[in-house]
Amino acid sequence: MQHHSQPDGPTIVTTSAPVITVDGLLFKNSSRGGGLLPYEDWRLDADARAADLASRLPIEALAGLMLYSRHQSVPAPEGGPFAGTYAGRLFSDAAVAPHALSDQQRTMLADDQIRHVLLMQATDAATAARWNNELQALAEELPFGVPVNTSSDPRNGAAETTAEFKSTSLAISRWPEGLGMAALFDPDACRTYASIISREYRALGITTALGPQADLGTEPRWLRLEDTWGPHSGLVTDYTRAYCDGMQTTPGEASGWGRDSVATMVKHWPGGGTGEGGRDAHYPFGAYAVYPGDNRAEHLLPFTRGAFALAGPTLSTAAVMPYYTVSDGYGPRVANSYNAVVIALLRDDYGYDGVLCTDWGITGDPSPTIDSFSQRSYGVEHRSVAERHLLALDCGLDQFGGNSDVDPVLDAYRLLAERDGEASARARFEASGRRLLRTLFRCGLFENPYLDADASASLVGCAEFLDAGYRAQLGSLVLLKGSDAIVQPTGLKVWTPTRHVGEHKSFFRTVTPARDVDPFNPDAVVDRFVRAERPEDADVAVVFIESPISDGGYADGYVPIPLVWGPYTADTAREPSLAGGDPREASADRSYRGRTVTAANSGDADLVRAAREAMGERPVIVVLRLHHPPVLTEIEPYADAILVDLGVSSRSVWDVIAGAYEPSGLLPLPLPASMETVEAHCEDLGFDYAVYTDAAGNSYDFGYGLNWSGRISDDRTRRYARI
Repeated sequence: MQHHSQPDGPTIVTTSAPVITVDGLLFKNSSRGGGLLPYEDWRLDADARAADLASRLPIEALAGLMLYSRHQSVPAPEGGPFAGTYAGRLFSDAAVAPHALSDQQRTMLADDQIRHVLLMQATDAATAARWNNELQALAEELPFGVPVNTSSDPRNGAAETTAEFKSTSLAISRWPEGLGMAALFDPDACRTYASIISREYRALGITTALGPQADLGTEPRWLRLEDTWGPHSGLVTDYTRAYCDGMQTTPGEASGWGRDSVATMVKHWPGGGTGEGGRDAHYPFGAYAVYPGDNRAEHLLPFTRGAFALAGPTLSTAAVMPYYTVSDGYGPRVANSYNAVVIALLRDDYGYDGVLCTDWGITGDPSPTIDSFSQRSYGVEHRSVAERHLLALDCGLDQFGGNSDVDPVLDAYRLLAERDGEASARARFEASGRRLLRTLFRCGLFENPYLDADASASLVGCAEFLDAGYRAQLGSLVLLKGSDAIVQPTGLKVWTPTRHVGEHKSFFRTVTPARDVDPFNPDAVVDRFVRAERPEDADVAVVFIESPISDGGYADGYVPIPLVWGPYTADTAREPSLAGGDPREASADRSYRGRTVTAANSGDADLVRAAREAMGERPVIVVLRLHHPPVLTEIEPYADAILVDLGVSSRSVWDVIAGAYEPSGLLPLPLPASMETVEAHCEDLGFDYAVYTDAAGNSYDFGYGLNWSGRISDDRTRRYARI
């Protein structure tokens, strides 16, 4: 690896490409032609360079840019869907370094010409950095020297489990999940968060973040609610703007773009949080987004006033991802990436010229069963795979998430050329190529895509970043009840009962077996308390529970998604459904009225009641891990204190109980009074259901929270008043 510094330009780092001098300045000659081509000239802006390179690339290379790799693990696993080999051998037998490129990774770069790689996990930061260097060195050897743009799903969450499949976090700074960050009610804290994790991303070789999730969380039963910033459009818009600014901005660069920039891919246009009945569109039974409150315009605000109107110099998010849903009222009843009305609203009405990438897995043929985790070609199941790619391109999409097979993209090109002529087809592919290449130029990858592995190991998860994340975790904890009961003197005996979680469907629709969970973590308690094995020996009970766990709204037909723990019968559910219809089902009516469900963790409510009975007058503290806002009728009357965990480490919880930190978080969404009010609400409205009120008259509404002195009222609650 050779470093070429210069006083009036960027440092050029190469492994194989020559460096040439023009006008006394140094340039990487990626084309190896000896002369300086416009795309090699760092004095030009990113758009001009991208347009020049797109005009030179063959169709096969442009098609490769439109693909995303499968999830990559470093080293490659020896089994499962993402398995890999090294010279035909498994990693354990190959005698190669953990950062070595697998056979499959070499093929995807050299043969498939893929340049957008999705990193799932790596052994450690140094390994990730060295693997990045191997990828980039191979890319530099290939024609045109197009570097790799590595992407990542969210990887800095502090919670052990979350609602959606995410990337493994390595030893990295840990922050609250989405609703936890929202509980801070502080866009400046969100900007700080983004600026820190962007530095960690770049140290891992990551230049695109598949986020933020800017959907308004108006539907309280939605699977992905906890990864949103809640239902308040003002708060979510400010957070979206702050996050994109923090991730994309390299300080000191006039354009904002540079070596510290991470491009953001804001999701999910035009808002994914309105699935009917709370069902999620990862699954065919949750394909439909509905707007019974006619509130489509508000769901666009985090994009139009946030992501597209940044305060910083990068001006707008680099990319946008439409959601899987068939969004009611937006013209044709097809998934958003196939919906010309949805995409024209973005491209034409709002003039968005960044990258549009489909959500993952929408172009393949669907599974024969509706209760499945499979391809999501909603409304276009009758088309061929190539025709689906062409339809998305016709709408204005640039990239196909979850598709690493170039053949259907090339087939779509041939169909396009037959219909519109070769010149028109070529121009269409170049338009997407320009947008996709622009990010690589903006982030400085053509001049220097390489990393110092030792520097990466020192930066990622450093003490400063860990401390910042932990302070955010503490600030996100919301005290609902018990200002006078939450703090316990150190040295007391604490009883923490074991939880039982019944069998239920996982995110991937496989069966998660029943299990017992011991929530007591002695490392998190840090010797402040002594564990009592029996309630009769305890001074205080600390009962850890979580929001009701369900099968997501489908179990041998449509069923309710409960926000209560005990048995629930949906006697007041909507009938018939507002939307429905699928080639795999006989009826378009997806109503579940009259169906009964019980949460898989129904025992959580039993634990609280049993603790109350066993402890008598001794304190019962409930720690609620909130994924969805539950109805607290079964819990609240039996608890002396309730502390809400919105995706933090257990250590932060014990810090509050021990009195080491005063809670300051605010509820980022209202808690409903009953399931009946949830059934009556409109999925696109976040503040249209009655709120739970405790015996003391406290309503657990948006912006509510206690500290040790009582209810919090400050600049945050005044700035973000209830809608």
